[in-house]
Amino acid sequence: MASIVKKTGSFFRNVVIEMKKVSWPTRKELVNYTATVVVTVIFLAVFFLLIDLGISELLRLVTNE
Repeated sequence: MASIVKKTGSFFRNVVIEMKKVSWPTRKELVNYTATVVVTVIFLAVFFLLIDLGISELLRLVTNE
């Protein structure tokens, strides 16, 4: 049991050490990255919406003959 506690403590100490090494983005970088992701997601959503509507319309034309 003591071994598990010792290993757990060691794990969290190592986590703290590694987190101090992390290079966090600045606020400006974070805003830019977030905006890029949001714009990309919106673009892809609209793209796939148009593709889906196009395929649906083609299927409707083919099946109504």
